[in-house]
Amino acid sequence: MRLSRSSGILLHPTSLPGRWGIGDLGSTAYKFVDFLTEAGQRLWQILPLGPTGFGNSPYQCLSSFAGNHLLISLDRLVEEGLLRSDDLYGEAAPPLPTFSDDQVDYDAVSEFKLPLLQRSFDYFRQDVAPAHTAAFKAFCATNADWLDDYTLFVAIKDHQDGASWDVWDHDIRMREPEALKRWQNELADYIEMRKYFQYLFFHQWRALKAYANERNIRIVGDMPIFVAYDGSDVWGNPELFYLDEENHPTVVAGVPPDYFSATGQLWGNPLYRWDQMAENGYVWWMRRVKSTLDMVDIVRLDHFRGFEAYWEVPAGEETAVNGQWVKGPGNLIFEALASALGDLPIIAEDLGLITSEVEDLRDNFNLPGMKVLHFAFGDNAKNPYLPHNYTSNYVVYTGTHDNDTTLGWYESREDWERAAIARYLGHTPDDICWDMLRLALSSVADMAVFPIQDPLRLGSEARMNIPGQAENNWAWRLRADTLTSELAQNLRRLTVTYGRLEE
Repeated sequence: MRLSRSSGILLHPTSLPGRWGIGDLGSTAYKFVDFLTEAGQRLWQILPLGPTGFGNSPYQCLSSFAGNHLLISLDRLVEEGLLRSDDLYGEAAPPLPTFSDDQVDYDAVSEFKLPLLQRSFDYFRQDVAPAHTAAFKAFCATNADWLDDYTLFVAIKDHQDGASWDVWDHDIRMREPEALKRWQNELADYIEMRKYFQYLFFHQWRALKAYANERNIRIVGDMPIFVAYDGSDVWGNPELFYLDEENHPTVVAGVPPDYFSATGQLWGNPLYRWDQMAENGYVWWMRRVKSTLDMVDIVRLDHFRGFEAYWEVPAGEETAVNGQWVKGPGNLIFEALASALGDLPIIAEDLGLITSEVEDLRDNFNLPGMKVLHFAFGDNAKNPYLPHNYTSNYVVYTGTHDNDTTLGWYESREDWERAAIARYLGHTPDDICWDMLRLALSSVADMAVFPIQDPLRLGSEARMNIPGQAENNWAWRLRADTLTSELAQNLRRLTVTYGRLEE
């Protein structure tokens, strides 16, 4: 896939401002689309939209198909007759916690929001909005291949106070038919409610996406290569993963020791049995990619190098040191995807230890790779992340969700690296954020993307994630008064100047 010359902003919906403690799919999301339009941006990049588990990471979701019900807009429910105004603003409203404008408190948001979503479900069962009844039934039928497993999974998990499925009773852990039937009957109402939550999420998300697409803005989504062990993907499809006779992982994913970590990174995700997947034509992956492309316009495929070879670590290891490289499916899976889906609107996240084999796999399918400016100034003029070394089929980022903000990154640089940055820019930066925006936008890379923190000149306090830190990530929020018309016009001028928007 070749991308048109364009640019955009990285902002996950949870980071949007709003009254209810977390960004959602309501009015502020539409206002953000309006801001993108005014700013001349054609891309809105987000993180995975799935329901999160421990640590609230969108890269460790309870399902790679489901949506995060905490993103459902309560105000939109009122507008559609699925919640009463009094439930939010009147005497029937629950006490509103003192939510932070800067950080998401996921526990507090869930405690406040879930009872209101349950109340909406009660109204729905009273047929208060008949137009939704048929749509809900159609949604359940269309998505049964993942929805039934996911809603049963979360129903059992919630019934057992959030316990990981590997400590459930043997019969349901192993998906014995009688146990499945028993739990489905016992938790039928709760399962139906969870299906309703999914219906609401997808109903609201598709309306927002349509609004963006009508304004020539494409959504760039994110798909992690691996899935969480404690999720419905693995519980529902154990034959596709390396698990033992009790459905515990035998090997897990990670990355080897490198310059950044002497012990590597032990992610702990179960690894795919690619041989098993190949036997049935990669059907699960077909479903996963198609489902994601139903939600977004372009997919950023995280840890792309894992499709060529991945780092396998025996389960039970405390670090990633004692691992080995194992060949992935390579061309075979992308040939199958291209055959089924046609031209693949996929960005290959080709960061890290990249070999010629990984580059060949990327180029065989004409997938754009990634460049990150924060990585550009550490050695010499041959650094592949320096803009003069780019070719056009790339997406350049100032930084990603795993990086510090550009201001925080620059403030932590040593003097020699700051000197290298000044030499490349041709001046000592007094506005490093916009200098880096200019570098990205002026490059030959077909697409340029920057986290919203960078045009706002925000420091490390606005960082989204610190890799390797298990808690206190994914919580940053955008303040309501920051996306001004002046900021939009400044971005638009720069975007027009470098040929990423025609006027």
